[in-house]
Amino acid sequence: MMNNQQRLVKILSAHGVASRREADRLIHEGRVCVNGITAVTGQKAEFGSDLITVDGITLAAGDEPVYIMLNKPRGYITTKRDDRGRKTVMSLVDDVGSRVYPVGRLDMDSEGLLLFTNDGNFANTVAHPSYNKEKEYEVIVCGDVRKAVSLLRQPIEIDNHVVRAVRIKLLQTTADGGTLKITVTEGRNRQIRKMCAASGVRVKTLRRISIGKLELGNLKSGQWRYLTGEEVESLG
Repeated sequence: MMNNQQRLVKILSAHGVASRREADRLIHEGRVCVNGITAVTGQKAEFGSDLITVDGITLAAGDEPVYIMLNKPRGYITTKRDDRGRKTVMSLVDDVGSRVYPVGRLDMDSEGLLLFTNDGNFANTVAHPSYNKEKEYEVIVCGDVRKAVSLLRQPIEIDNHVVRAVRIKLLQTTADGGTLKITVTEGRNRQIRKMCAASGVRVKTLRRISIGKLELGNLKSGQWRYLTGEEVESLG
């Protein structure tokens, strides 16, 4: 008999419950059950044969893939829930009508384009740096912006890892700094902020304006919309 079992974290990710890392946390917290028994880390299951539940909700087959984009405002954290009671981006998409989870992250003080989906393969393709999806940010900074541009065009070491921007463009100068457009393909924790700090400038506002060919456009802050089939294809 063929064994169709897979790691539980892979099943949860593929069906849009959470990223694999988040799924592992859900299992560790005892929120996932297989056939009525609390799951354990590293467990395998067979989707369609085993009854898998998350927080008591059955993981159902045949869910239609959903792809949306949100213009994330400042003050929201990119996570499903927060033990400290902070606002999460999930409250902004609770009217989608499907279980979706965020693709990648924007920190609490950042804003702009954030994707959500229940398609684990799509999420991995967009978020994983090996796929080289360009992510473009508009950044207002304080400090010597011209010197920063020169430094940002060179490799920069942050958190014992060397990163390099794909493109740097100076959009505007002001009396105390200016506005930069920074394009990267990685998405390390607070990467743009750390790159700017290493270049001698302080970030005042940071907004992601595009991922690949997908642009934020005129979507209002706090609002979301579905991606078109063409947009999904361009990112996949």
